[in-house]
Amino acid sequence: MRPPNPIQIVPLRTEALAPVAPARLTYRGGPMLVSAQVFLFFWGDAWQQDAQAGLMQRLNDFFEYVLTSPLMDQLSEYDVQDFKIGHGSRTGAIAVGGAPPPTANDADVQRFVRDQIASNPAVAQPTPNSLYFVFLPPGVTSELDGSSSCVNFCGYHNNDGDLYYAVMPYPECDGCVGGLSVFDALTSTSSHELCEAITDPVPGQGYYDDANGEIGDICSWQTKQLGGYTVQLEWSNQHGACV
Repeated sequence: MRPPNPIQIVPLRTEALAPVAPARLTYRGGPMLVSAQVFLFFWGDAWQQDAQAGLMQRLNDFFEYVLTSPLMDQLSEYDVQDFKIGHGSRTGAIAVGGAPPPTANDADVQRFVRDQIASNPAVAQPTPNSLYFVFLPPGVTSELDGSSSCVNFCGYHNNDGDLYYAVMPYPECDGCVGGLSVFDALTSTSSHELCEAITDPVPGQGYYDDANGEIGDICSWQTKQLGGYTVQLEWSNQHGACV
């Protein structure tokens, strides 16, 4: 049985939040992604427009970098016998035309990803380390368990059986931009969800803290520069701090 609020969301605020209790992630025995194989979906015709097309290329470059960066190296402190976390790779990216529903709920995203895997030869087939990022276009609201993007959260990750995915709504509100550029807001939130999906791909069954949530939740809205990109700090049990 999953813990309450199994999928931790990025709080809709611009200042860093202190943990509600002393933080300590504990391993719950579930899977982890030892070499994250990330495929990016850019869903909707808007990604063909100049502004979004340029952003899409920059996000591709970000994932190429971050998956072999020191951010992955620091996650090795959470290695367990069966799962040794290392570098990953971006396995591809595709812009999928058409219009997502104005409100894309979690079932819509699951159906979209599975349909693309089944029907599109350009999409990488799933492996135990596969992680699919779905970037939504401007004007589309993400909905999860009755909560909405730009009201309650700025991104999330989840699983459908052994299918692991993350959903990235377009940051169109002050609470999800957090004083950053749109690109920096997306790299910060993407790094948050990436590290959580690696260490807790089935929410609550990997590394989790019952009081504070996942590795990224403890450090929400605390960022640093890494390789010229804005990424979020992640909780370190070894340091007892966000690093």
